[in-house]
Amino acid sequence: MVNWKLIARIMGYLLFIEAGLMMLCQGVCWLYGEGAKSFLPPIVMAVVLGMMGVGLGWNAGKKMGRKDGYIVVSMVWVLFTLIGMLPFLLDGCVPDVASAFFETMSGFTSTGATIIDDLDSMPKGLLFWRSLTQWIGGIGIVFFTIAILPAFGVGEVKLFAVESTGPLHSKVHPRISVAAKWIGGVYVVLTLLCMVSLMLCGMPCFDAVNYSLCTTATGGYGTHSAMLEDVFHSPAIDYVLIFFMFVSGVNYTLIYYTILKGKVKKFFRDAEFRAYLIIVLGASLVCAVTLAFGEYGVEYALRQSLFTVISLQTTTGLATVDYTLWPVQLMPVLLFVMFAGACSGSTSGGFKCVRLSIIYRVLKNEFTRILHPRAVTPVRMNGNIVPYNVVQTLLGFVALFVCSLFLGAFVLALSGVDPNDVHPNFDYYEAFGIAMSSISNVGPGMGYYGPAHSWAILSPVAKLVCSFLMLIGRLEIFPIMILFTRSFWQK
Repeated sequence: MVNWKLIARIMGYLLFIEAGLMMLCQGVCWLYGEGAKSFLPPIVMAVVLGMMGVGLGWNAGKKMGRKDGYIVVSMVWVLFTLIGMLPFLLDGCVPDVASAFFETMSGFTSTGATIIDDLDSMPKGLLFWRSLTQWIGGIGIVFFTIAILPAFGVGEVKLFAVESTGPLHSKVHPRISVAAKWIGGVYVVLTLLCMVSLMLCGMPCFDAVNYSLCTTATGGYGTHSAMLEDVFHSPAIDYVLIFFMFVSGVNYTLIYYTILKGKVKKFFRDAEFRAYLIIVLGASLVCAVTLAFGEYGVEYALRQSLFTVISLQTTTGLATVDYTLWPVQLMPVLLFVMFAGACSGSTSGGFKCVRLSIIYRVLKNEFTRILHPRAVTPVRMNGNIVPYNVVQTLLGFVALFVCSLFLGAFVLALSGVDPNDVHPNFDYYEAFGIAMSSISNVGPGMGYYGPAHSWAILSPVAKLVCSFLMLIGRLEIFPIMILFTRSFWQK
């Protein structure tokens, strides 16, 4: 049976966390003289609902089942989004509920797609809230909670298994709460290093704080509507962001072992990291050579190629140039890196390189079996045999991911854009790019919906469809889809 009282208690504690995060944003509002109309009402609402949840679950016990874990993880993203969208509506910078829900879901899922056209005129408190939603969503709301609220004392493994990304997990510590603190520490250190590096390169303090939060979260929200090249004009800033986007796409467990345990060989021998590196370098080289033969200089072509490929593959979504204006033969390359994603156990979205590595090994073994029917060829990753049930789950994930992608693109193509839009020629290519960007949590799409424009002209239905794709993409599809099965709700 589902322990609804325990779920209510956990949700109550989570709402206290959201209220605390909003209080930070209210502090930014007071710092810049922006008043209290945007954040105080949601803070009060979150605290009241949190107290109600804790009260309802006071005698709930500590026994958490797997079903409880799935429900908590699914509910927290929706509930955080519903409360988190209120500052946008109260300020009036977002016109309707669908748009506010989209903007907030894009933040918490670290997607980075936006419906706001004029970021430069937005209050500083709201800009900081957008960045903070991505930073918290990047490491995972539930994962973050396990790290700072070990008082839960229940269901740690179940919550972590549901929310964490990728088919394979390496244990940093036998206790999940301790592992969460170590990995969370790496996350905080990377954020601080990124912020200091950006400031040393000449970026203003407020911008550096926001871009560091969004870069390490591989989110992509910015503080300016224009692209980075047009705002900062700094190759040094570009290279700093390239480095931290790339590192943020690496498995955090691998970073932990490398930095704190000194196991450098483990870093470069990791099969998933090698696949990640090969895709990044290969796609960047193709783009750089193509652009260098055009009107770009060699250094500029290499820098823009690296930035764009790493930004899209790590699903960060930051942009220095409008890549949709690049030669058309590069579009399949960019779509592929959007699909591939970075490493499991990182803050990035997408399909994940570990899955591509396993699929490659499965196919290689199948060809071997065709030639040698009696051969025993287990799938191996980093010298370890991948269990058969993991391969089965992977195949199921592939089917769900592809079906969700094409079905989402089909629904988006049908829903279209707002009747008063400025871009009437909405085609399936753009719908597919939007669906790919949403389910992979990338941010910018293709065509008109690339980095040069917001997604404001999408219809309310399309915005809700994109929000759903962002959610299932961030939670790796299964935790959401399983809630819609009859067997889940049976005793």
